[in-house]
Order: sequence, then C-alpha cells, then structure tokens
Amino acid sequence: MNSIQLLVIENKTFYLFFNVFLFLVFLFLMYKLSQRLYYRLFNKSIIVHFYPFKKTLPQADKAYLLANFKFYKNLVPKRQRFFEHRVTVVLNKKEFIARQDFQITQEVKLLISATAVMLTFGMKNYIIKALERVIIYPKVFYSTINDDHHKGEFNPSLKAIVFSWEDFVSGYDIDNDNLNLGIHEFTHAIHFNSLSQNDYSSKIFKKSFNDLTLFLSKNEALRKELIASKYFRDYAFTNQFEFLAVLIENFIETPEDFKSHFPNLYEKVKQLLKFNFAKY
Repeated sequence: MNSIQLLVIENKTFYLFFNVFLFLVFLFLMYKLSQRLYYRLFNKSIIVHFYPFKKTLPQADKAYLLANFKFYKNLVPKRQRFFEHRVTVVLNKKEFIARQDFQITQEVKLLISATAVMLTFGMKNYIIKALERVIIYPKVFYSTINDDHHKGEFNPSLKAIVFSWEDFVSGYDIDNDNLNLGIHEFTHAIHFNSLSQNDYSSKIFKKSFNDLTLFLSKNEALRKELIASKYFRDYAFTNQFEFLAVLIENFIETPEDFKSHFPNLYEKVKQLLKFNFAKY
C-alpha cells in the first residue's frame, strides 16, 4: 500500500470521526433546545431519571430502607433502583458531622439521605448544591442563630442542615401526625436552593412555588379555611417558608387527608414536587 492510499484512508477515517462528532454536537444542542422549550411550555424537565452507570446499594441497605422508609417501599422496582442510585450519590457527596459524641452509623446516613432523595425524586437535579454537610446532635441542641435550643435548622451560610437525631427519628416513628423534622428542614434547604441556583429544577420549583403563592393570595376564603381547619399546625402561618415546610410535611405524611380536605391545594403541591408515584 503506497503513501497516497494511506493518506486517503487516513482522510476517510478523520472525516468519519469528524462527522460523528458533529452529529453528537447536533444531538446535544437539539436536546438543550428541546429541554428549554419543554420547560417553557410545561414547567417540567423532559427527562428526570437517566443513569448510564447506575449505582446500587448493598443488600443490607436495601433491606433497611424497605423496613424503615415507606416511600421507598411503595415505589415500583424500577423506581426503587433509581431511588437507590440517588441515595448512594447523596450519601457519598454530603459530609456527615457528629456532635456531642453522637455515633454516625450507615443507618443514620441512609435515613437522612433517603429523606433528601424522597423530596427531590421528581426533580432532575437532586443534589441540593446549597447543602454540603449534615450536622447531627443526639438531642435538642443550642443554636447561635437566635440564642435558643433547636430540634433542627438549615443554615445557608454554613451550607449545613442540623438535626437532633432523637427528634429526626421520632418524625418517622409516627408517620401520620404531620410532624417530620427531616422533611421540614430539607424543604427549607430545597426552597433556598431554588432561590440561589439557576438550573432547570430550581427554576421549576421556584415557578411552581410562585404559582402556589399566587393561588393562595387570590383565594382569601381558602386561606381562612386553612387556618380554621387546624389540619395544618399554627406554626405554618409564621411566614411563607414555614408554610411551605409544613405544607410538604402534611403532603408526605397524610396525602389522602390532604387531598380530601384541600384538593386544589394538594394538586399545587403535587406539581411543585412533581410527584406522580408512590401513591401520590
């Protein structure tokens, strides 16, 4: 084979790879354009769950979630695998810090990570970039934020969420009292994340929350009914951030009651979280 033939072959190979590269770039740009159009038209992501290299949990961790995390148990097997992948990622990306001789076990990490994954399961971006570390005390702790004792708090400046483990666990011990510390504080973190980030999941959450706020502001009769019903605890009416956190506690723990009492509001929260699974 002479040099001219070799040059021809090399040129053909180059053009083949170049054309494949251009085609992949074209597909990427079309996906980005489609994603933007889909977001503008429907306020949701085209693809939420896509994992080319899906991570899995050890069998013991799966068994623990099945026994202790109702949301995961109620998912179909395909979505359980998505859930496991996300739990693995969150568990490895967040820093878990113990205080006052608290012992951080795998079960502690699983339950906390699963709570974050549950609330973001309808979102494409689920990492919560505004949150980097989880600080855990054995019981109620003293907070310098307002010089008081807290069961939990989200601290944006430290990118930290802080829990009393005793109170975190009690939120799951009784799963229908609409009191869940983990759900409450992670909702604050997700809400703040939506205000500080610019990805599509944050934009979708922020727009959905604005739609919810507008819906309530235009319906004074409903606002009065919410207060009079006592279905939501009084703390919900402190401000819009606490209202959302309590709203989602009720949505997760007693969805049937929520839907029965306030069907229109229930649908707004469902749209906010993009929940179309696990009996929601």
